[in-house]
Amino acid sequence: MTSMISLQNVTRLYGTVLGVNDISLELPRGAYGLLGPNGAGKSTLLNLLIGQLRPTRGVVEVLGMPPRNNPTLMRKLGFCPSFEGMYASVSGLDWVTFLLQMQGRRPAAARLRAIECMEQVGMQDAMQRPIATYSRGMRQRTKLAQAIAHEPELLILDEPFSGLDPIGRAQMTDLLRSWIQNGRSLIIASHVLHEIEALTQSFLLISGGRLLASGTAEEVHELLFHVPAELLLRCTKARRIAALALQNGLAEAASITPSPNNQIDSKTEHDLLRIETRSAEQLAKSLMEWIPAEHAVVLEMRTADDSLQSLFNSLMKIHRGEV
Repeated sequence: MTSMISLQNVTRLYGTVLGVNDISLELPRGAYGLLGPNGAGKSTLLNLLIGQLRPTRGVVEVLGMPPRNNPTLMRKLGFCPSFEGMYASVSGLDWVTFLLQMQGRRPAAARLRAIECMEQVGMQDAMQRPIATYSRGMRQRTKLAQAIAHEPELLILDEPFSGLDPIGRAQMTDLLRSWIQNGRSLIIASHVLHEIEALTQSFLLISGGRLLASGTAEEVHELLFHVPAELLLRCTKARRIAALALQNGLAEAASITPSPNNQIDSKTEHDLLRIETRSAEQLAKSLMEWIPAEHAVVLEMRTADDSLQSLFNSLMKIHRGEV
C-alpha cells in the first residue's frame, strides 16, 4: 500500500542555512502532530510536502506523487498556512468562493460550498465583511474554511490555533476531531503539546531541521522524564526539598524564589523551587517520598517549559553526543 507521505534523505538548504536536514520518513494514512519549537523546520517541511519548496537533496512523495508543480495532487490536499495570504479588501466568503472556482467549481456551486464551510468554522456572522476587519482568530478560521472547502484527502495545518481565543480553540478542535473520525488524514504543526494531544496520539518531534523522535503521546511524555529537565514546585519546605535533591545527587542546581508574603524562616508560605536535573524520572519518584516525609504542601509541580523547548534542547544535545 502506498504511503501517505514518503521522505527519503530529504534536505532543504537556504543558501548555507539548513531548513530540514536529512529526514527519512514513511507515514501511512492517518492523523499526525508535528511538534517543534519556533524555527525548528516545521514550516519548511510542510512547504516541501505541498510542493512550494523543492528539496535540495532527497525525494518527497505525497499520496504516491511528487508534490512540485502537480495540480492533480493539489486537488487532494488542503493547506492552512501560518502566514496571512488573503486579500484584505474582499470578504471571507468571496475569498473562499474564488479559491473553489480555481479548483474547477461552477460559481453557484462554489458559493454554496463556501457558505457551508464558513458556517462550519463559526464565521456565519462575519463572512460578508472585508477580511481587513477580521481579528487574527477570524482570519485563522477563514483559512481553515478554504483548506477544507474542496474536500481534500489530506489536510495540512501550520499552527492553526495561533490567535484563537479559548472558544475558538475548542470549536476548531471539535471540527478537526470530526475530520479525523470521518477517516480523513491530517498533519498539524504546533509548538504546544496539548493542542496536538487533543487530536491525535501520533507525534513527530522536529528541532534544528532534524527529526529527533516519533511516537505516541505516552512515549513523548515518557521522554520528558528521561532527558535533562527543569522542574518547578510551588511548595512549603522548599529549602529542605532543595537540600535533599542536592544531597542525593538528583539536582544539578536549585534556586528558590520566596513567596511575596514570605517571612524569614516561614514554614507556611509556598515558595517557588526551581530544580535542574539530569534525571527527572528519579527526581519525581524521590519527591513523592520526601514531600509526605517532610510534611510539605505542594500547590504546583510542572516542567519549566510547557512548550517542550527544554525537551527539544535536551534531544538536540543527545543527538550531538553532549549528554
